[in-house]
Amino acid sequence: MSEYIRGRRILVTGGAGFLGRRVCAQLEARGARELIVPRRKSCDLTSPDAVRALFEASRPEIVVHLAAEVGGIGANRAQPGRFFYANMAMGLHVVEEARRCGVAKLVGLATVCAYPKYTPVPFSEDDLWNGFPEETNAPYGVAKKALLLMMQSYRAQYGLNAIGLLPVNLFGPGDSFDPETSHVIPGLVRKFIEARQRGDDHVTCWGSGSASREFLYVDDCAEAVALALERYDGAEPVNVGAGRETTIRELAELIGRLCGFAGELRWDRSKPDGQPRRCLDTTRAEEEFGFTARVGLEEGLRRTVEFYEKQIDQAPRRD
Repeated sequence: MSEYIRGRRILVTGGAGFLGRRVCAQLEARGARELIVPRRKSCDLTSPDAVRALFEASRPEIVVHLAAEVGGIGANRAQPGRFFYANMAMGLHVVEEARRCGVAKLVGLATVCAYPKYTPVPFSEDDLWNGFPEETNAPYGVAKKALLLMMQSYRAQYGLNAIGLLPVNLFGPGDSFDPETSHVIPGLVRKFIEARQRGDDHVTCWGSGSASREFLYVDDCAEAVALALERYDGAEPVNVGAGRETTIRELAELIGRLCGFAGELRWDRSKPDGQPRRCLDTTRAEEEFGFTARVGLEEGLRRTVEFYEKQIDQAPRRD
């Protein structure tokens, strides 16, 4: 294991979130001296004054920028302006203050949503600028793509050691199961379990089921962030994924089975599919910092379903 993290003072934006908690655990296990995790209630990362005050008070040696406003297709369609502004503003201020404070290294997470709508599968990092993102999540994707360009620009002009990662859709225990904002996996888990509990004979899913996605277990992504921090210093962004493609129909059938739902799947084609296909070429991550995903889709889904079932069992009963 590299000693790069040991003894360092590290600022982790979004460190209390779904991915952030796992990244903080990885950094602690690798000997980080202190982790600074700003909370939204006390530090608005979209405010330049708040971000400047955070950096001046904490004086981090390393910054891991995970904070983002995210959601599934429904949330992206409902709040395109907010998703663009919040993600653009947070990245803008964090990178600038990292430069001003002379941090040794900055890791910034972008998103698979930054890729063009019709990127050839598997997505190569070299194709990132060859078109416009899929429309339903373009504001979020463009904001995150701009973050990558900003980090490269600051590297070129100021010598900031900033690296960019492009993770695919994450999933696992601890995800948001809110039907208004959740991504596809937690949304389907909740839908199937509630249908089973009510005794429904069918579940209706968005779209046609023909679109494909790639999913990465959240603990695997956290390990990738830590490995990149330790081992990678390149200017080019790096895909972080499992390198396995599955259709939404296949995903729904698998989740339904794991949730014990025996009814019919119906597809609402009036709802958007989103990007037609998604699957990453993960060669660069393996070659540059030795990352390979460990947890398979079915095993990760089983853990996610078990987590949600336990949350239901522990929830206060209403009379």
